[in-house]
Parts: sequence; C-alpha cells; structure tokens
Amino acid sequence: MSECESCAYYMYDEEYDEYLCTAELDEDDIYRLSSGQNGCPFYRGGDEYSIVRKQN
Repeated sequence: MSECESCAYYMYDEEYDEYLCTAELDEDDIYRLSSGQNGCPFYRGGDEYSIVRKQN
C-alpha cells in the first residue's frame, strides 16, 4: 500500500473514474513528489470514521 492510499486527500473522482489527490499542490510540490524526495508534506492519515466520532 502506498502512502497515498491511506491519505485523507486521496479521493475517488467519479468523473475521471479514478482516485486523485485533492491536496492543493503547486509545481514544486508535484516535482518533489514525482522525484520521490522527502515524502508528501500534505499527508494526513485517512480515517473515514473520524467524522462520525465527532458527530456522536
């Protein structure tokens, strides 16, 4: 499993029929991610139940 697959910004887009990163990335961030340097600075662990816990 890649880091992206467990990230909260990794969302399924029905229009494109694929998963996309929804974080606000600029050109430098995209280059850094594609070259494999230092991981993703925007990574946030995805927990789909965190919203439900806050509501209860």
